[in-house]
Amino acid sequence: MAPRAPLDPLTGLEAARFGVYVHFPYCLSKCPYCDFASTAARTIPDERYTAAILAELEGRLEAQQLTGREVTSIFIGGGTPSLWAPASVAKVLEALRSKLRVAEGCEVTLEANPGASDAGRFADYRAAGVNRLSMGVQSFEASTLATLGRAHDGATAARAFEAARRAGFDNVSMDFIYGVHGQTLAQVESDARRAVALGSEHLSAYALTLDKASLAEEVPLARQLARGEVSLPPDDTVVRMQRVVRDVFAAAGLQRYEISNYAKPGFHSRHNALYWTGGEYLALGTGATGHLRATAPFRYSNQRSAEKYLLEVEAGRWPEASREELSGLELFEERVAMGLRLASGVDLAAVCALFGQDFASRALTVRHLLSAGMAEQREGRLALTDAGFDVHSAIAARLM
Repeated sequence: MAPRAPLDPLTGLEAARFGVYVHFPYCLSKCPYCDFASTAARTIPDERYTAAILAELEGRLEAQQLTGREVTSIFIGGGTPSLWAPASVAKVLEALRSKLRVAEGCEVTLEANPGASDAGRFADYRAAGVNRLSMGVQSFEASTLATLGRAHDGATAARAFEAARRAGFDNVSMDFIYGVHGQTLAQVESDARRAVALGSEHLSAYALTLDKASLAEEVPLARQLARGEVSLPPDDTVVRMQRVVRDVFAAAGLQRYEISNYAKPGFHSRHNALYWTGGEYLALGTGATGHLRATAPFRYSNQRSAEKYLLEVEAGRWPEASREELSGLELFEERVAMGLRLASGVDLAAVCALFGQDFASRALTVRHLLSAGMAEQREGRLALTDAGFDVHSAIAARLM
């Protein structure tokens, strides 16, 4: 296990304070529910894309005067990063080590597809410096996988997990989706039980979301839903699915440390915790979004088209689609909304003081949440109960 990460004083959660996110946009096919910046490609421009990542890294480090800064988490997401040549991943990680102070025990995660060909590369990723795998299993059930457009089956996913173990990974996460068209409560429970039987250190379980307000782009499954070709389970059924997942995971010793994330003690995602606790992150690659604090806090997002991203970098320009300075109110609202996703909660009074917001005007709402059993006070932090987690967005909106 990696050395302990810094403790965020507002949430009490161990979290990276400065991390790097690298996005690899290429997939063999695009899943019908996926709104991430990804593109289906049978031929991947591996060397060209790697060169662009290294060029963007060089430019951003210089522009933001980040060279030499300590980094405590690196996350390679996608897309399907397990299609990226291990030699190229090694080259990117080496560049990061040469330009930044990569902390001892730095969490280095790579998202992986549980296909057989991807699993064959796991040992090479481990040798390159990756020490944590996050596998997009989504389900072991054939019907659910078919609806989600996934090419693997349950047996292949299980074999990929075992391949990760043989490759030397002692920190493996798996992602699952529930609330899918045609999916039953029994199938969700079966997925959860098969997941814990494998012995993963970290599991994520997300309810399928297809409403336009939550998507970065309209996806095929959302269009099918709008046309009435598919339907999602009723809200009360989705809540029961979530509770079954929670109970199965808890019985196996995985703690619910965030609304959708569960981990064995000491194995929560330090990189994701960086997002939830307001840390800084340098982002590289197609569609990547970063949050840095130079003279003022700002967020930037890169071009979502891989080809546009490549052309911009190769022309010596910033590959950004947008950049915005963040006001104190925006930072406050993010800190509250993200902090309340955590089981440890957030010190609301301290967050108000930090960003110049009035706590007294929110005290009545806090008392109502406590009396209604929607929240608890834990070590001075306001923490939502399981009932509060079910309506997190509404609670966060009231407090903001």
